[in-house]
Amino acid sequence: MAQSVLNNVAIRGVVGAVPGDPVSILDVRSTLTVEEISKVSATVGLKDLYRTTDLQTAGDLCTAAARRLLEALHWDPESIDGIFVVTQTPDHFLPATAFIAHRELKLKDHCLAFDIGLGCSGYVYGLWTAAQFIASGSCKRVLLLAGDTISKLISPEDKSVAVLFGDAGSATALEFDAGAGSMAFVGGSDGAGAENLRVPGGAFRAMPSSETFAEHTDEDGNRRSQRDLAMDGLAIFNFTLQRVPPLVNAVTELRGWPVPEIDLFVFHQANGFILKTIAKKLKLREEQAPINIDRFGNTSMTSMPLLIVDSAANRLRSLEPAKVVIVGFGVGYSWGALATEMSNVMTDLVHVAENTTCSTRLISARS
Repeated sequence: MAQSVLNNVAIRGVVGAVPGDPVSILDVRSTLTVEEISKVSATVGLKDLYRTTDLQTAGDLCTAAARRLLEALHWDPESIDGIFVVTQTPDHFLPATAFIAHRELKLKDHCLAFDIGLGCSGYVYGLWTAAQFIASGSCKRVLLLAGDTISKLISPEDKSVAVLFGDAGSATALEFDAGAGSMAFVGGSDGAGAENLRVPGGAFRAMPSSETFAEHTDEDGNRRSQRDLAMDGLAIFNFTLQRVPPLVNAVTELRGWPVPEIDLFVFHQANGFILKTIAKKLKLREEQAPINIDRFGNTSMTSMPLLIVDSAANRLRSLEPAKVVIVGFGVGYSWGALATEMSNVMTDLVHVAENTTCSTRLISARS
């Protein structure tokens, strides 16, 4: 696996953004029966989701989070040297969503802007990219935006995914700090798993047509078009159990930390059953690996910053450094992990009004 240790980089703040109010999975449009939904809830750990309206994008949510982050940190937009957006659901094919956020946040022309097209592991790779720019001296301050609106890619008649995914965005502030501890990163990929979590049509391999819009029923009775997300749940489960425990061991060894000494594991919130199985294999204590998929669903790479602002906020706001391991895994296949100390981190979760776009205001903010 690829790996690196980077110095002089600190995470200053993390803000999550969700659209409107939570929706019970019982109220999400799907063809699942109440009995089937109850079974999913018990197995996966789902209760509530957040879903965007038709006019709202991942870029809107991320930009709202970034506005709150800049305000809370008292960072001048002119001081930002880079803004990177991790998303699989961009506002447009082009330009990159980072340029839209750059405009809305009124950043200056010395600021780098680009997108990273990754999913479940994307937050880790975004942090890795931002940290490399800072550690190399190319940037002093970077905003990392990460968000997806996977609900727009889901068929309500596909029982394997209909109530699994929620929508969310986030913004993370990173800054040069000569006194910061090391950041250890480890990652890997396996393109052999590309077919097991994908949207087959709608881009340039299978451009929009009557064929890509046509719906078909698979052997399990799930109905979807080529423009909808298709997932082989068993293959994803097996991949996760094969790759994640060795990934955790590799990154903790690189950082020189025994697993029992880690204060917090921030796992991608893919599935409650999977997370509990991973924790058991690694012999983690319950308090080491919080789970909050019940409150947000699977929000792609955004599940990791959401866990930070929701379940780990009090610990990471402390002045006492916490040993933190952030672990992403999924679509690609792709996996990545970061081991670093975090302290005095500003955190918040904002709720963005329905139909609010990045140029209009938030309805609420919770500090």
